[in-house]
Amino acid sequence: MADVTRGITIPRPPSVVWRQFGTEEALRRWLSPTLTIDLQEGGAYRMLGADGETWISGVVLELVPEGRLVLSWLEEDAGWVHPGRLVVELRAAGDGTEVALTHDGFAGIGTATWRRTRDAYVRGMTEHRVLEQLADAVSSVA
Repeated sequence: MADVTRGITIPRPPSVVWRQFGTEEALRRWLSPTLTIDLQEGGAYRMLGADGETWISGVVLELVPEGRLVLSWLEEDAGWVHPGRLVVELRAAGDGTEVALTHDGFAGIGTATWRRTRDAYVRGMTEHRVLEQLADAVSSVA
């Protein structure tokens, strides 16, 4: 398993869920309160990771309203030669939205320890509850 994927269903339509992706302020509510981002394809971003220690930076690779957000994902000062990716996809599911969050590209980051890094992200998806934070943010403003 090279990718790390988790999903959640939020009982709101994609248009409502997407509001948490549309501005820097909204993304800060659930992704990272330290986030700075130029929210357009090719725009740069930087934030403190969920562990409170690791700085993450990259660029917006894809931005499809009510559909998906794709960011390059580089742990600064971790020896990565190339970034991985963070992919967040929204899909209508009845009256709600299925949200899938995937970290991929670990094999290509250019370190011999990429499997250990991937395993840490598997644990982190559970520990840091990013999708649950998104669901809470949607509920608090919807």
